[in-house]
Amino acid sequence: MPRVNARAGAWGAQPQADGTVRFSIWAPACTQAWLVPQDGAPVPMRADGDGGFVLEHRAAPGLRYRYRLDDRIVPDPASRWQPEGVDGPSAVVDPAAYRWRHDHWRGRPWNETVLYELHVGACGGYAGVRAQLPRLAKLGITAIELMPLGEFPGTRNWGYDGVLPYAPASAYGTPDDLRALVDDAHGHGLMVFMDVVYNHFGPHGNHLPAYAPAFFRDDTPTPWGAAIDFRQPRVQRFFIDNARMWLHEYRVDGLRLDAVHAIAPQDFLATLRRALRADLPPGRHVHLVLENEHNTASWLGDDGYDAQWNDDFHNALHVLLTGETEGYYAAFADDPAAHLARVLGEGFAFQGEADARGHVRGEPSAHVPPRHYVAFAQNHDQVGNRAFGDRLAAQLPAARLRAALALTALTPMVPLFFMGEPWGATAPFPFFTDFPAPLDAAVREGRRREFASFAAFADPQARARIPDPNAPATFALARLDPDEADAAPGADWAVWFADLLAVRRTQLVPRLDGLRAQGAATIAPAAVHAAWSDGTWKMDLVCNLGATPVPFESTLAAVLGHYRSDGGPDAAQVPPDTLALRWSRA
Repeated sequence: MPRVNARAGAWGAQPQADGTVRFSIWAPACTQAWLVPQDGAPVPMRADGDGGFVLEHRAAPGLRYRYRLDDRIVPDPASRWQPEGVDGPSAVVDPAAYRWRHDHWRGRPWNETVLYELHVGACGGYAGVRAQLPRLAKLGITAIELMPLGEFPGTRNWGYDGVLPYAPASAYGTPDDLRALVDDAHGHGLMVFMDVVYNHFGPHGNHLPAYAPAFFRDDTPTPWGAAIDFRQPRVQRFFIDNARMWLHEYRVDGLRLDAVHAIAPQDFLATLRRALRADLPPGRHVHLVLENEHNTASWLGDDGYDAQWNDDFHNALHVLLTGETEGYYAAFADDPAAHLARVLGEGFAFQGEADARGHVRGEPSAHVPPRHYVAFAQNHDQVGNRAFGDRLAAQLPAARLRAALALTALTPMVPLFFMGEPWGATAPFPFFTDFPAPLDAAVREGRRREFASFAAFADPQARARIPDPNAPATFALARLDPDEADAAPGADWAVWFADLLAVRRTQLVPRLDGLRAQGAATIAPAAVHAAWSDGTWKMDLVCNLGATPVPFESTLAAVLGHYRSDGGPDAAQVPPDTLALRWSRA
């Protein structure tokens, strides 16, 4: 990829075509700035007239540096590498130095996407993920989704406490180690999605409020503090260029934007999408996915964002599977099967109605084709935000879990599976951090207070048993052993899962563009029937999560789970904990 001169307003240290490096920072609260090389004298920077400071300086890749802003020494907020962590110096990186082995990769169409969400640290770093790629490709996974990698405090973190979003987490390897992971994934036919956090910064290591208070606004609170001010052009540029970096310098194939409901004003999402699409060469597939609590269906479609994580699918399904109704599951407790049916037939369960807590959210979504939603039985949030991080595999009988995974895989939505799910992994995924004192104690106690309203943790002694997020042992619990997929019972699960994805690949993927919902309804207190058609073929689906069989008219052409496929005497009924499919001419 050729090196180009930096555009005005860019952030960070960017190698130039003439061999210099352009250093740039926005510090509107400061009057002077210097580049401070680790082994050299400070070099004054010039003001750019817009609150920023720039310097063209000859520097080799690997140079470690900081900025002095008036009397404050800080790392580069757009650092491309923090080899000593968030409190250490930044380092110059030459993105053109890596030699890509799969240079002609252009990605895969959205319809082929089967996402596998993973935490790089829990998988052994960039090298550990690379070792798993052949297994994932063999299973039928087509894309890995990496939880956020922006440099965070310490060596253990989910990634949502990042403070330097341009710097891939040094705890997992070097920037070129990450490029090698992406390169290898492409060699196995796998796309790579990056989870990016543009709605807040973590609680330790973010110096922007001190020298760029205009980066934030105090009139729009968020759960993480003052909101980022996306009205500021330099702030917009910070995040647009970060997204461009992942797409072009690391060649990732998609971005999942975390909690965009906390971004204000919302029209930044349109600005970001237009900027990223304008950069793409012909024939390259790049996919943009939202997490959006507001269920804003108008953002989705062929001319908008490719998809949104569909929390409504998970929430309704989880209540049906487990009977749990506390926390955010309360909104689905009244009739989970009806909510699930609405999701299958119309996209979102909440389309402008108030939930059990009185929160009004959502827009009409029935017009949005189902391929613009991402469905999942569980993900990092719904596992890790449980007190002990326990998975569905540790809560449910195997048959019931398989029915849930089959539903996830065989709706016309795009499926996402959490790491280990394809082989029935039971290891927990608890919340973990590595904060210094006194923040470590505040996070531990705050985590336990979150569960005080749950019946099982009303007693302070019960809350005291919730794992300490900062304890190394908590992170150790989350470490995934991929060798489980090669031994019983994981090996049997993996074979079943690969067959499941083969059904999706052969029966759904070729028809996804045209499939539209033809209605969905409950047919029993814990069973739903949904149908889709592309005008030529019709797909009927029944998922029975109840205790008794439910009817399904006529003989099934394809059956998943424990249902008989031999046309025997029970051929018109779907047993408990089973999903069944039928294809017929429309």
